[in-house]
Amino acid sequence: MVNLHPTSDEFRGFDEARSIMWCHEARARVHRQLNFTPFVSNPAVRSVHVDNVTRADRAFLTAFDDQGKRVDADTVFTDDASQRIDVTPEFDHDFTSMPVAPGSQLADLLAEEKGWAIDMRALRSYDLDADRRATQRAVFLAHLGDMMATGQIQGFLLDGMSGPDEPDAA
Repeated sequence: MVNLHPTSDEFRGFDEARSIMWCHEARARVHRQLNFTPFVSNPAVRSVHVDNVTRADRAFLTAFDDQGKRVDADTVFTDDASQRIDVTPEFDHDFTSMPVAPGSQLADLLAEEKGWAIDMRALRSYDLDADRRATQRAVFLAHLGDMMATGQIQGFLLDGMSGPDEPDAA
């Protein structure tokens, strides 16, 4: 018989799955919010500084070119938590090793520590659908141990789990 009210220790994968989902939601939110701006389609924009510290209800976006010179600016209103442009390592210039020209306007703005810089090459190459599929698989695998431990599943086949971008296992 399956215990429908197990202790919290029996759901170790839940916290991992929740963290995986939060990270995916943050990446998707940054991608969606930046697509509302003209920066994504402008090839001159190499990075976008996100000042999400100065005001809680909006994010000030400043676009920069390869040399760290200001190109454009925009404001995104974040009245709802689903609109926040939080730091995502996959797009953050520190994690993508995007070079920042010393003494540039971008470098000066980053020195103020009022936000973070998006590497627009990383953002432009982001595939939301592929990330969604990978997140779904990761969440399932995080929950798999919990489901097996509680007897909700006893066996399974991973056939058909590969997407169009992955070869079928032979």
